[in-house]
Amino acid sequence: MRAAVVTGFGTPPTCRDFAEPEPTSPDEVLVDVVAAGLHPRVRSQADGSHYTESGELPLVPGIDGVGRAPDGTLRYFVLPDTSMGAMAERTVVDLRRSVVLPEDADPVLVAAGMNPAMSAWVALRRRIEFTAGQDVLVLGATGNAGRLAVQVAKHLGAGRVIGAGRDAGRLTAVEADETLTFDELGKAADVDVVLDYVWGPPTAEALRTIVTERADRSRPLTWVEIGSVAGRTTELPSAALRAARLQLVGSGQGSVPTRDIVAELHALLKEIGTFRIDARAVALQDVESAWRDTASTQRVVVTP
Repeated sequence: MRAAVVTGFGTPPTCRDFAEPEPTSPDEVLVDVVAAGLHPRVRSQADGSHYTESGELPLVPGIDGVGRAPDGTLRYFVLPDTSMGAMAERTVVDLRRSVVLPEDADPVLVAAGMNPAMSAWVALRRRIEFTAGQDVLVLGATGNAGRLAVQVAKHLGAGRVIGAGRDAGRLTAVEADETLTFDELGKAADVDVVLDYVWGPPTAEALRTIVTERADRSRPLTWVEIGSVAGRTTELPSAALRAARLQLVGSGQGSVPTRDIVAELHALLKEIGTFRIDARAVALQDVESAWRDTASTQRVVVTP
C-alpha cells in the first residue's frame, strides 16, 4: 500500500510503498483511510519531539482520522501511540477507540476539527471542574487549536471568552468576546480559567502579569497547559504559586485517561459541524509539499 513515511526525525514524510498492517486482536479491524488530519501533534510525532514518542523509525504519522470499516461503516478513530499511523491507504483501528459517523458526515471536516477541538473540549469537560459562567482566557488563540478553543469554551457555557495572541492582525479572525495581544494581558487578569497553547517564555510573562494585576488573588485561577508552540519549558516564578490561588495543571495523553477521551467523542462529533473550521484536503501523494507549507492557517487533511 501507499503511505506517508518518515525515515528520519525532522524530515518531512514522503509518499512511498509501505507494508500493510494486520489486526492483532478481535477488537481491531483494517480500515480504508478516507481522511487524516495534519495536526501540530502529528508534526511533533514525526520530528520526535512529542513526550510520548518512542523513537521508532520508520513511521507513518497520523494519530486520528476517518476510515471505512469492513462492514461499510464510516468511522472516526483515534489511534494509540503507534508507528503505523493514519496517513496511509489503510491502517488498523481498535473499534473501541472509534465511533460510527452518519453517511452524510464530511470526512475532511471531521478529520480537520476533532483533534484540535478535543484539546479544549476534554480539558474543560474532563481535566478540570469547569462550570458555566466562568471566564476563560485562551492563550495562543490565533492558532488552529486556539481558535477552536475559543468556540468550544463559548459552546460549553463560558461567561466571557478572551483570545490572546502575538499577532494583532490574526486576532481579528478570532471569534472571542474580546481579543488581546500578549502585552495587554493585564486586562484579562481576573479570568477563572486559562487554556494555554503557548508555554515557553510567553507563559512565564503572562503568569507574572495576571497574578500581579489580579484584583482578588484569593479568587481561584486554573491554568491548563495544553500546547507548547513557544517552548517546551518555562520559568515558573515562586510568587505565582504563593501570591495567588493558582492551580496549574496539564491536559493531554496520560493526564486524561484514554477512556475519558473516547467517552467524549460522541458528544463532540454531534457539535463539530457547528464550529468554524478552515480545512484543506491534500492528496496523499502530495504530503511532502503540504508538510513543508507551514505558512498556511488552514488545517491540512491528507486524503489517500
